[in-house]
Amino acid sequence: MSTFLFNEFSPVSAAAWKQKIQADLKGADYNETLLWKTDEGITVKPFYTKEDRTNLNILLPKKGFEICQKVFIDSEKTANFLAKDALQRGASAIHFKATKKFDYQKVLQHIDIKSVNIYFQFSFLDDDFQIELYNFCNSKNTFFQNDIIGNLAETGNWFVNLKEDHKKLENIANDCKNSISVSLDLYQNAGATISQQLGYTLAHTNEYLIHFGKEIAENIHFSFAVGSNYFFEIAKIRAFRILWETLLNEYEITNCEAHIFTQPSLRNKTIYDYNVNMLRTTSESMSAILGGSNTISNVSYDAIFHKSNEFGERISRNQLLILQQESYLKEAQNFADGSYYIESITAQLAEKALLIFKQIEKGGGFLQQLKEGIIQKKIKESAKKEEAEFLAKKVVLVGTNFQQNNKDFMKNDLEIYPFAKQRNIKTLLTPIQRKRISETIEKERLDNE
Repeated sequence: MSTFLFNEFSPVSAAAWKQKIQADLKGADYNETLLWKTDEGITVKPFYTKEDRTNLNILLPKKGFEICQKVFIDSEKTANFLAKDALQRGASAIHFKATKKFDYQKVLQHIDIKSVNIYFQFSFLDDDFQIELYNFCNSKNTFFQNDIIGNLAETGNWFVNLKEDHKKLENIANDCKNSISVSLDLYQNAGATISQQLGYTLAHTNEYLIHFGKEIAENIHFSFAVGSNYFFEIAKIRAFRILWETLLNEYEITNCEAHIFTQPSLRNKTIYDYNVNMLRTTSESMSAILGGSNTISNVSYDAIFHKSNEFGERISRNQLLILQQESYLKEAQNFADGSYYIESITAQLAEKALLIFKQIEKGGGFLQQLKEGIIQKKIKESAKKEEAEFLAKKVVLVGTNFQQNNKDFMKNDLEIYPFAKQRNIKTLLTPIQRKRISETIEKERLDNE
């Protein structure tokens, strides 16, 4: 490529740019006028130059992302049909969710489990069943999303108790690869800041390394959720790969790449003007792609208020197909390399998260701080601040707290309860609750319909 055009211009330093901007401001303060500080304390500048490059060495996936379809296992026959249909229509991975044991031979019938990534998310912990299932699959592409600490954080209780849960998970991990998943998505959907999400996930993961030993690292993968802060979400995923490698270096572990399964967040999804959810999930899926996720499972635009349906699932899958096949993002995991802005915020997020991680470890570790309620308190504070900004319209969700359509009625269209549920059961600790930021306004509008 000719460099003629570029050679016509002399390089301009950051200081020169700032001096020119300061002159154009005509006396207004540069820092107060043009610098933006995020909730994590990261300063965003109005421009970036090569002086902002951090030359980060991030271990990104060697190939592009897999398109994943979520399938709930109620009827084995139906689950098998839905999975095969999704694979025929462009999906390259399946995410099965189960609340009880199932006939896995029927569920996986005529599915090429050797070449397709299969993720199993269980809301129960049965080591014998999982080992049996893994032996049947006998594939490096099989992933079990077991997270006993994440379950404790979200429900307030162990599946059985601390000792029994760890014993069952140890049995599974000894016989099954890819058998532990750490749930960053819980912290994101509960309202944690990005640096908190990263720091908590790292500390959460470290509990497994401490308990089971460093050999367990190769069995760990990660479940992410991405929100609407486009560039920051790209940087979040990239920052976590740096943090993961940093943690592994402390254990003298090498060649253990983070496998990241990503979904759009539900926190910013709305029941009113719900088609806007498609715009949100498209942007969030792009963040997941450019951040370097291994597998992406999109969220249907109506997932929070409709039962799973063919139209919603097809649209969500096609969004990813368009991004992959028609938007030239099939192999986009390295596209953010060299972006001064993204590199800068990636480094800052990693630094902030590492500081949070060190504070947690100094305070006795993640489990200890969960038991003391410290983690829950900090997430609740961050969530309340975000919700206050939403009510003040500093955080905008079009159609909900901005440009409302008064003729948009939803009361008769709700097939499932779209709000956070109160659980009146005894718990060992205060649960971390997933909650959408628009719930208060939506409840008021529903009452007034």
